[in-house]
Amino acid sequence: MQPLIDNARTFGQRPEEFAPLAQGQSPQVLFITCSDSRVVPALITGARPGELFELRTAGNIVPPYASEHPTSEAATIEYAVEVLGVRDIVVCGHSHCGAVGALVRGDDLDAVPAVRDWLHHATPRPAGAAEDPEVAEGVQSHVLAQILRLRSYPFIDKKLAEEQLTLHAWYYEVHTGAVRVHRTESDAFEGL
Repeated sequence: MQPLIDNARTFGQRPEEFAPLAQGQSPQVLFITCSDSRVVPALITGARPGELFELRTAGNIVPPYASEHPTSEAATIEYAVEVLGVRDIVVCGHSHCGAVGALVRGDDLDAVPAVRDWLHHATPRPAGAAEDPEVAEGVQSHVLAQILRLRSYPFIDKKLAEEQLTLHAWYYEVHTGAVRVHRTESDAFEGL
């Protein structure tokens, strides 16, 4: 913890770099990814403060849209699209994902009921080989399922129909730093 505190102390010693941020934000991209500490969207993309609007959830899960009882995730997505006017949404899964790995393996999560119940939103259950520590196939199929889930949000469907929004499926390899993007032409994840 001490190195984090030391950095926080020196971080605010450059106010001229941060003063423009007080004027507001206008990110072009909503970046939905896992809460995993090895996945750092600004590091992966080179984004500066104000350039990415982030939504981080266990397993980069996008829950079903429900207008009667909206989730904080749905509210974040709606705010990014309707208020901030993002033009792109990236759903980025990653190798060695504990959440997707638990789903692929069918782990018993009764000891962590909140995690178990949250992961129920990840339907359909991701495909993949249970013995693969990277869970590459499982994560990639899961990312595509989250893209389909986003399409079920009415305001996203509308923006897609008006060609005012683009959805992107990414897969990040934590062990190499490589990013792969899903190409619809080949229906495969390929290097950027």
